[in-house]
Amino acid sequence: MQFTAHELGLLLNGTVEGDPLAAVNQLAKIEEAKTGSLSFLANPKYEQYLYTTDASIVIVNKDQVVTAHLKATLIRVDNAYSSFSLLLEKYNNFKLNKTGTEEPCFIHPSAQIGKNVYVGAFAYVGPNVKVGNNSKIYPHTYIADNVIIGSDVTLFPGVIVYFDCVIGNNVIIHSGTVIGADGFGFAPASDGTYTKISQIGNVIIEDDVEIGSNTTVDRATLGSTIIRKGVKLDNLIQVAHNVEIGANTVVAAQTGISGSTKIGENCIIGGQVGIVGHINIAKGTQIQAQSGISRALTEEGKKWMGSPATHYTEHMRSQIVIHRLPALEKRIDELEKIITELRNGH
Repeated sequence: MQFTAHELGLLLNGTVEGDPLAAVNQLAKIEEAKTGSLSFLANPKYEQYLYTTDASIVIVNKDQVVTAHLKATLIRVDNAYSSFSLLLEKYNNFKLNKTGTEEPCFIHPSAQIGKNVYVGAFAYVGPNVKVGNNSKIYPHTYIADNVIIGSDVTLFPGVIVYFDCVIGNNVIIHSGTVIGADGFGFAPASDGTYTKISQIGNVIIEDDVEIGSNTTVDRATLGSTIIRKGVKLDNLIQVAHNVEIGANTVVAAQTGISGSTKIGENCIIGGQVGIVGHINIAKGTQIQAQSGISRALTEEGKKWMGSPATHYTEHMRSQIVIHRLPALEKRIDELEKIITELRNGH
């Protein structure tokens, strides 16, 4: 699609400075933009590119001072970053605006499919599934028996949703993610083998959740594994059975959360964090990347770091001491040498 500076100015409630008929049909970073591209400038570090870019239109803040000749048409707005983000969202929605049912796919006769739903080729929708309005089920997605999916949900290619799971409204689940696989439940037998414990619970994902690619959320042994409203999970995360993640908590890639752990709301968990099972983590907790959480964190709003994790400030002090150890060792060696010489009468 193609837009003029005049049309974009109206959309963004901005002021056009330059050619109102300048047209764009793609988005690009200001340092890489070509003719026909729309870009933006929000960070002063990139201001030099304003005068060299080949972009046809650049969105800038209203107070941006121009000190040299420009090739591009400007659109002045209150917040260039927010305005460009809005355009990115609209562009993305346009690209993902799919409807209808592609063939071949399988939709069980008992499934209830809402209005304006997209079902891609080779998707499977099982018995008694319910899918809300405006949802999108991309190719090669598998939705098992009795799954409930809300409205405005997007399941990208290759998502697997096991039986009895519940997904709320406005949820995005990226490719390769598995919702509702068996939790890691095995009982040791007297002969040294392990007996599987059936996992008969489900997974409940509330509204406004986004889950990255190749993440796994295991079903509960009994009851539900619960991802609360507004949670954002990165790629390659393991959420074990009966875990509960509180509202608006964000978790970065390669983190593992062991079974029956309860994480409070508004927590921030960095990448490659390991969390043991059957503990509670207080709301507002922040955990630095590669930390190991081996006990409950009961203090709200605290920062933690290290393995085993300690308070962030304590850990940083410890790191300073560790950094000084070689120098301290050298001083101790020198003192021991002096003491030895004094004892020998030198």
